[in-house]
Amino acid sequence: MNRTRHLGNVIFSLVGALCVALPSGLILAQAKNWKDITFPPLKPFSIPQPARHVLSNGIVIFLMEDHELPLINLTALVRTGERHMPAEKAGMGDIFGEVWRTGGTTTRTGDQLDDFLETRAAKVETSMGGSSASVNMNCLKGDFPDVFKIFSELLREPAFAEAKIDIAKNNVKTQIARRNDSPGEIVYRESTKLGYGAQSPYAIVPEYATVASVTRRDLVDWQKKYVHPNRILIGVVGDFDSKEMLATLTKAFGSWPKGPDFTDPEPFYQKKPKPGVYFIEKNDVTKASVHMVHLGTMRSNPDYYAIDVFNEILSGGFASRLFSNVRSKKGLAYSVGGGIGTGYDYPGLLRVEVDTKNSTVAAGLDALYEEIDGLLGKKPATEEELKRAKDSILNSFIFRFDSKEKVLNEQLIYAYYGYPADFLQRYRAGIEKVTLDDVARVAKKYIHPDQFAVLVVGKPSEFDRPLSSFGQVTKLDITIPQPEGLKTMR
Repeated sequence: MNRTRHLGNVIFSLVGALCVALPSGLILAQAKNWKDITFPPLKPFSIPQPARHVLSNGIVIFLMEDHELPLINLTALVRTGERHMPAEKAGMGDIFGEVWRTGGTTTRTGDQLDDFLETRAAKVETSMGGSSASVNMNCLKGDFPDVFKIFSELLREPAFAEAKIDIAKNNVKTQIARRNDSPGEIVYRESTKLGYGAQSPYAIVPEYATVASVTRRDLVDWQKKYVHPNRILIGVVGDFDSKEMLATLTKAFGSWPKGPDFTDPEPFYQKKPKPGVYFIEKNDVTKASVHMVHLGTMRSNPDYYAIDVFNEILSGGFASRLFSNVRSKKGLAYSVGGGIGTGYDYPGLLRVEVDTKNSTVAAGLDALYEEIDGLLGKKPATEEELKRAKDSILNSFIFRFDSKEKVLNEQLIYAYYGYPADFLQRYRAGIEKVTLDDVARVAKKYIHPDQFAVLVVGKPSEFDRPLSSFGQVTKLDITIPQPEGLKTMR
């Protein structure tokens, strides 16, 4: 008991001494409301720049040393992607990206690669997306020479084993069979088609027939056409010496003959929207999903910074217009969000979306239009919203670069799409300069409610009022075409 009382006296004395030591003004100035809390200006922040080298055959190399852990990460980006593939081969990108790795090389099978890498806790993976393909590796510093040989072989001498192609094709077929299970997947996929056009490579989806048409010869020919040194960027980050790493990469790839000069054709997407109200009936769900879309713009646009601030005001968190009003105050949304899309080298989609009950679909749509009309002039953004949005963006921006791996990945991506080396460095200043007039201007310039393609997925018998109250309704067919001899699926 005495020991406890003694400890309490010591703590009381320490607290009293601290209060005496602190300036009385600091104690009296303590904020009573969180809104009155003031913060000092952000400290200067510079983004580290990786060392950039170009080999004689056109390979661009970015090196960034990081000696915190004995690890090395290496990424090769190849200028190709699903957007360059013919529509009749839709799905080939997924197959190529998988079999590039699982199919092994001319010296080792994919299964042998698995065994080799697993014993070293290392990874070498391949993938293909809409606008790029990649080979990635991660390993301990001591294992780098052996793992790098695999990386190099996959990049230059993939085998595309026939048995692994069959497995990859079956994986894509499974995805096709399941693609109408989730209303969220349905509404995103089909609204993307409405935004870009159903046959655009940014929206097209594989079918059983297009997957069946893919052959090993297609994969081999694709690799020979696109995987050349002058179409490759390589980024390396980790525990290495830059001079030694450059020498290693030069030895491995320097004698690789340069490919032909190229100018890839611009992939198709519809420039003019097809506005209207579209509907997909799905009677086995208790909620409805709504997406409103039309074309957005690109990050190279000088308005990019103002657009980011506008998007933050619209749907950037609990205090944003959509979340605060549609979800919190009106209780009309399980989830809600949206913004003006900004792509790297082609326009993103403006997309505003809400998941709501079937019985509140019309009310949910009314609420979305109300918030959009508000920011277009009926209820413009306020100084408080502008400050909150800019603070949120700037305070979170640094966390995109809290490791050298993140820094390198960001720099590699922007270099891939041809952005200037200081693009990210300009970002903070660009956000700080955004004004309320800028926010109002980009809202009016890039949001056109009369051009919206509005897609609703849900159970119409439970809707609070007919979708026809928003305009003429076009019903979409999402039936999955089946191979010959099989029943069509919904």
